[in-house]
Amino acid sequence: MSAQNLTLLTDLYELTMMQGYFETQENETVIFDMFFRENPNKGGYSIMAGLDQVIDYIKNLNFSYEDVDYLRGLGIFSEDFLHYLSGFHFSGDIYAIPEGSVIFPREPLIKVVAPIMEAQLVETAILTIINHQCLIATKASRVVHAAQGNGVMEFGLRRAQGPDAGLYGARAAIIGGCVGTSNVLAGEMFDVPVLGTHAHSWIMSFKDEYTAFKEYARLYPDACTLLVDTYDTLKSGVPNAIRVFTEMREAGIHPKSYGIRLDSGDLAYLSKKARKMLDDAGFTDAVIAASNDLDEFLINDLKIQGAEITSWGVGTNLITSKDCPSFGGVYKLAAIQNEKGEFVPKIKISENVEKITNPGNKTIYRIYDKETGKIRADLICFVGEEYDTSQDLLLFDPNATWKKTRLEGGTYTMKEILKPVFIRGECKYQSPSVTEIAEFCRQEKETLWEETKRLFNPHKVYVDLSQKLYDTKTALLNSVSI
Repeated sequence: MSAQNLTLLTDLYELTMMQGYFETQENETVIFDMFFRENPNKGGYSIMAGLDQVIDYIKNLNFSYEDVDYLRGLGIFSEDFLHYLSGFHFSGDIYAIPEGSVIFPREPLIKVVAPIMEAQLVETAILTIINHQCLIATKASRVVHAAQGNGVMEFGLRRAQGPDAGLYGARAAIIGGCVGTSNVLAGEMFDVPVLGTHAHSWIMSFKDEYTAFKEYARLYPDACTLLVDTYDTLKSGVPNAIRVFTEMREAGIHPKSYGIRLDSGDLAYLSKKARKMLDDAGFTDAVIAASNDLDEFLINDLKIQGAEITSWGVGTNLITSKDCPSFGGVYKLAAIQNEKGEFVPKIKISENVEKITNPGNKTIYRIYDKETGKIRADLICFVGEEYDTSQDLLLFDPNATWKKTRLEGGTYTMKEILKPVFIRGECKYQSPSVTEIAEFCRQEKETLWEETKRLFNPHKVYVDLSQKLYDTKTALLNSVSI
């Protein structure tokens, strides 16, 4: 999969539009913004992920002889255009919010500044990569938040929508906060922890449950988590696990990690009963892990019910983001460069207010409360706009302008969060490792108010427009004649 040529990973209309530009106009430089309109699951934030795969895609973007021959065989492309494609390489600029960052609707996650044919071609691949990984990273972050400090393991490979979704979904899940994955290929490719126990088939293949547990403990004494619900959790599984743990202790074997896993039944009830049985036998440090169609809502409910679960294996609902299967990112033209080298703002208008785009060459400043370090708002403005944090800053809701907040000078800080990734076709950005991104993500979530992290009716972080950008947008809206 890693060696696959992704150049033709695009929609046909990107190529037909490219040929249209090639035949009808100059290859003028434009700006496209990739952004999303709503957080998944009506949450308060999302997580940026997938940039490293976008970088690899852009670096390796070229049309092979086989690609050109295939396109020639479609019978819709001219020889002049195919000749252009045979020498294609990306020559533009790309700016992006770093992976692991908390992100919010309507702000550009990726900004592409390039000749229009190049900017058009990369649309589909950027969207499919970023939409998928942001979705899974965000879902993982919500699950991890619900677990309240317990470890969450990503166990979804067999339920993912194909190998790539399982592989890069595991990557995104680690970024979102999972402590490990069952996916061994993801472990090798991204140097992240791989975790797992055993299946019911292991138990069923032995003459009895006790023998199966004993043999597993003999093979893996340092990581011995036993699946206890094959036959009867409380009458058979837990007692047999305790018997094996007792024999290990008597033999002087002290595992680095040991415990039981519950995979069915009433997890709250069974975990509380199992905890008492383990504690009474002297195994107070034994882990109780749980799986079985978990998501953030069920984990939250189990926590409320006092479940004695200390480790969570989350599969289907995480790797597929089952209840919200699409991130909804879009890619829209924001500006076209004129003959003077100036970017002329462009706007898309819609009857749906949320689909009206923000025009121009933009950047984003994140505004923090100086005392707490928490995010107050994000401010989208034109490139080149400057702010003095010693002065008062007036923020306003761009859709309900009467809603205003004045930040007193000296009480806030600002940080530009769009970073250069490619400049004139050359990569200028070194991606951190996945574990480094995950740690950065953990720190980023510390900048969120607790009210923004909650699963139900979270407080929304404001994404505002600068006065200059708002005025430009309003003027463009008012200039449209019907």
